[in-house]
Amino acid sequence: MANLIILTTHSDKRGNLTVIEKEIPFAIKRFFYIYGVDDSVRGGHRHHKTIQAAICVHGSCIVSSNDGETKNDFALDHPNKCLILQPNDFHTMHHFTPDAVLLVIASEEFNQTDYIYEPYQN
Repeated sequence: MANLIILTTHSDKRGNLTVIEKEIPFAIKRFFYIYGVDDSVRGGHRHHKTIQAAICVHGSCIVSSNDGETKNDFALDHPNKCLILQPNDFHTMHHFTPDAVLLVIASEEFNQTDYIYEPYQN
């Protein structure tokens, strides 16, 4: 099941520094970011193996997750919010603000055979 974590942020008069590497519960093998999204829905899949961490580092978006039993919507509206998506979480990303930049960190390198595009029937 997807779960939201709050990343450790160090703040002082100079600004904020948010730590990622020791907060994410997997070894990082890939990262990418999504931006310039119109009113499209992104994602629309789950995985056999890959765990992902999604952070909207600028702007905001909604991530909808369904693990076959539970459906949830998560607002990623602050750069210290990190959504951990398990392989069985069918997920979509939508309602991007025009300035949104969604960073996705993955436990596996890209492999097309890891993707499952069929949503759950619930």
